[in-house]
Amino acid sequence: MNNKTFPLSVEQLREVVSTYGTPFYLYDERAIRENARAIKRAFSILPGFFEHFAVKALPNPFILKILKDEGFGADCSSLPELLLAKEAGIRGEEIMFTSNDTPAHEFKEAKHLGAIINLDDITHIDFLEAAAGIPEIISCRYNPGPLKGGNAIIGKPEEAKYGFTREQLFEGYKGLKEKGAKRFALHTMVASNELNIEYHIETARILFEFAVDLYQKLRIRLEFVNLGGGAGIPYRLDQNPIDYEALARGIRAAYDAIIVPAGLDPLGIHLEWGRIITGPYGWLVSTAIHQKYIYRNYIGLDASMADLMRPGMYGAYHHIAVAGKEHAPATETYDVVGSLCENNDKFAVQRNLPKIDMGDLVIIHDAGAHGRAMGFNYNGKLRAGELLLRTDGSIVPIRRRETVEDYFATLDFSALSRFSPAEPAKRS
Repeated sequence: MNNKTFPLSVEQLREVVSTYGTPFYLYDERAIRENARAIKRAFSILPGFFEHFAVKALPNPFILKILKDEGFGADCSSLPELLLAKEAGIRGEEIMFTSNDTPAHEFKEAKHLGAIINLDDITHIDFLEAAAGIPEIISCRYNPGPLKGGNAIIGKPEEAKYGFTREQLFEGYKGLKEKGAKRFALHTMVASNELNIEYHIETARILFEFAVDLYQKLRIRLEFVNLGGGAGIPYRLDQNPIDYEALARGIRAAYDAIIVPAGLDPLGIHLEWGRIITGPYGWLVSTAIHQKYIYRNYIGLDASMADLMRPGMYGAYHHIAVAGKEHAPATETYDVVGSLCENNDKFAVQRNLPKIDMGDLVIIHDAGAHGRAMGFNYNGKLRAGELLLRTDGSIVPIRRRETVEDYFATLDFSALSRFSPAEPAKRS
């Protein structure tokens, strides 16, 4: 069982709320740094270990700069994510560009930045060559299909749109070498929020075995394998976090059994973890503003699914606490909801909680990844801002709350007066 904690006392939280209002996201810099260091210590037993933080999990340059300071790079999947990494000081091969259905201009920018381009499909080889040329170092994404069991969130690999088949990889690497590539890497991503370390060890084993086959058949030696992301966090109280040391030892054992005897040591080991890096160290703080008692009892917050869509999108569980009532008995059963015009705008369904009074501050845990990042503006909702709790205890705003002006920024109201709603005359 894991304990859900919050880094501020109720008095400190109220002081923050008096300055910034609610809702907002709060991230704990000290905890993120300590977690990053624990990961690096555990995986230091692996050759060439490097972590490319998955920018999609928390696309904020302040967070990326903290992780850069801890020796991490970035995994990017779009042009804006590449530019965020650049602004945070992450450079060259510290960036891995893993995208799919990629536009030509994004390949060009990735190559211009010196990022390691990770191709998603065999047809992208010719597409990349035409768009930007084949770089010296290139990676390919492997979809092992039925060789690897699926996981509840990401689904079965053979039903996923991502990656090369095994047969396509041999053809792809051969073609890339003929087109001038000199350094090669291999990547896969087959799970999401997976807590079972054996699943991740099996993924490593599959990549190691392919690395050996590739060398034996084509004499192409991989520089590193990227085991992807997908490491889970314990959203529920009865779940336990991943044991980094045990996972690293399991991967090392597979490495020693497969890579070393094949004469391919050293082979670098990379990851693109996101959720596990920042997820437990971010919280969405909101205020209870309405209560409703009909067929169920409802508590309405000033945050909505537009701020945190995971529960509404696929029923994801997030622990909820009421500031100052963390140890009070859970005597009430509530649906905790937002104001979106969608009935799935619910942070919790039939959750046992302490009695919530209007004005209470409600803390939604484990929101430091795929939280603010997945926000949206449906119903004209304005997304929450982001605050950073620094290691010295100070609070720094790292993204302001959206305004109505932001929402209207892409509209040209000046053209509205010249616009006639009358139907244009039909052409003869």
